[in-house]
Amino acid sequence: MQDQPHGTDPVERLDPVVLHHIVNTLGWPDLRPLQKAAVHPLMDGEDAILLAPTAGGKTEAATFPLLSAMRHEHWTGTSVLYLAPLKALLNNLVQRVDGYAQWLGRRAALWHGDTPESARRRIRAETPDVLLTTPESLEAMLISVKTDHAHMLGRVRAVVVDEVHAFAGDDRGWHLLAVLERLEKLTGHRIQRVGLSATVGNPGALLTWLQGADPGHRSGQVVAPSVTPPTATGDSAPPRPAGEVELDYVGSLANAAKVISALHKGEKRLVFCDSRRQVEELGAALRARDVTVFLSHASLSTDERARSEQAFAEARDCVIVSTSTLELGIDVGDLDRVIQIDSPSTVASFLQRIGRTGRRAGASRNCLFLTTRPDALLQAAGLLTLWARGWVEPVTPPPSPRHLVAQQLLAVALQDHRVGDRLWPEQWNGLAPFDRSAAPLLTHLVTEGFLESDGGMLFIGPEAEKHFGRRHFMELTASFTSPPEFTVLAGRTEIGTTDPTVLTEERQGPRRLLLAGRSWQVTFIDWARRRAFVEPVADGGVAKWQGGEARGLSYALTRAMRDVLLGTAPDVRLTRRATAALAELRTDRAPCEVHPAGTLLVRDADATRWWTWAGYRANATLAASLGDLADPVQRATDTHVRLRQDLSATDWKTARAELPDSLTLPTVDPRAVRGLKFSAALPVRIATTTLAERLADFDGALAVAREPVRMEWGG
Repeated sequence: MQDQPHGTDPVERLDPVVLHHIVNTLGWPDLRPLQKAAVHPLMDGEDAILLAPTAGGKTEAATFPLLSAMRHEHWTGTSVLYLAPLKALLNNLVQRVDGYAQWLGRRAALWHGDTPESARRRIRAETPDVLLTTPESLEAMLISVKTDHAHMLGRVRAVVVDEVHAFAGDDRGWHLLAVLERLEKLTGHRIQRVGLSATVGNPGALLTWLQGADPGHRSGQVVAPSVTPPTATGDSAPPRPAGEVELDYVGSLANAAKVISALHKGEKRLVFCDSRRQVEELGAALRARDVTVFLSHASLSTDERARSEQAFAEARDCVIVSTSTLELGIDVGDLDRVIQIDSPSTVASFLQRIGRTGRRAGASRNCLFLTTRPDALLQAAGLLTLWARGWVEPVTPPPSPRHLVAQQLLAVALQDHRVGDRLWPEQWNGLAPFDRSAAPLLTHLVTEGFLESDGGMLFIGPEAEKHFGRRHFMELTASFTSPPEFTVLAGRTEIGTTDPTVLTEERQGPRRLLLAGRSWQVTFIDWARRRAFVEPVADGGVAKWQGGEARGLSYALTRAMRDVLLGTAPDVRLTRRATAALAELRTDRAPCEVHPAGTLLVRDADATRWWTWAGYRANATLAASLGDLADPVQRATDTHVRLRQDLSATDWKTARAELPDSLTLPTVDPRAVRGLKFSAALPVRIATTTLAERLADFDGALAVAREPVRMEWGG
């Protein structure tokens, strides 16, 4: 990069043509603080995390300096990759990024799972300067026999990872890091890494994570000029972000529909639910009240979601009901209000959602919580208590991604057709756990026939063909697992997908399902091709999906809920209904579930429960560590561990004294291994241990184990 004194106004360092268009084409009088702060580090080639709320201008903060560097340094070919977790987000961004690139006579193009082959042929023939894609599609290019990956990707100089926190917290993050290391191996040089993120609790750790194999030898910085990001521990946490937040208790989804239809008429409202079933049922209830309503969730077809999102962006007096699919930075126009049904499970998620509002000058960010159950009211109150404290979850990668190590070993053998049985760790530049520590897994893959060894080289074996070889090994490029669903079609129009149980469970009368907020009657089921043909009906549809939507709460959130029961009130506006419902919760539950000095062990005629308020993962760890003293049938919950009914006080005191030194991994149902993608390439014992390590929370369990326990020994 050109050596520029950092006393220079960062705006003047941008390419003059870029600066001209910022002023004259966009009509901007100046850059935002984040965009100014990003210029020097990005044009100096530094890695960076750019932190700002939703609609904070992060895309431009990354794009303007990198386009300027592209011109100054004469980058050619595909020199910038723009990666995002959602295809819809890329669809939303490509025209904007391409418009910026065209200022300099450059261009951007889009490549993901929905990109037609004709468009891919054009990209292969004439590579764009900026390629917008997903990590899965990037890996598909690396292993494809149709794509000359050295020609296509060998000149990449920088990678922008949008919504990087959404990657880092799950297996797609491990997959992303592994693919980036392989990309650096392909290019033969270090690739600049730029992550775009909303507020997180540990931005420095997120930057180190993104830097991959050798962060100590890479320069980088967190760019967040307006506020210091809050820490996960609350140390030096800033005041909470400004916003109008109200908590209400409405008692049912039907009542929520009634409130939404009556309030804020003439406004554009985005309603978040935390399950697809809730989205469908609320959408149908609003439509029955003559509300103009659109829906968005993962089981709706791409076309159906795109139609909804476009119509919503162009309308005014309307509502769109969504799961977290609209939590990330997809543009749905100028919102007036965000409404949350019940509660998200993380403060970070709430920050994303409230960040969808307040974009107009003079408008403030706002969110109305409509809770439908007492438990949901308590969770929302706990979450808002954490938010008011300025607390945000740290982004933590899931431990022990052994299944993805196996996947990467197979992918490299496909990419290069063969790999040296001693040199394979070089593909990931020493990135753990894709390093020599994976040697036992490699031995297993060879022993079981997933890889074949000959003359010091490793090749794809018959077992890999059998398990992952369908559709030219496309099964190998998806790093997450979705349960099998049936495609629902009205004529030739795909509406979305539904859970098979909706089509198989016994039910009186005609079989009807609820999808896209409408009821449909099933007219024919093609079992072999997993298709259900439907026609519209007035009502009576059922929405149902298995798994993926119910996750245990964290230690921090469950503890905040305990604080609420003990009398803490979230510093937001509470309606009279919410205030009364919280008072009733405290009256009914606090005496038998919480104690201010520690945890509470209660035995009555019904059950023996240890009220830990530690979150599901910590409680699962405690239950496993207590061995046969835990109830063998009832699993742990977020709030308590169920113990044996015949537990004696003496046995409890003995176990309690030993607990801090005897914590063990939670027990995993062997059937759960099938939900771990690529588990077929792992020994069963290793796959089970991987799941157990991901289920454990030793820190939370140890904190509980060291607390005083009050015993109420009735029954």
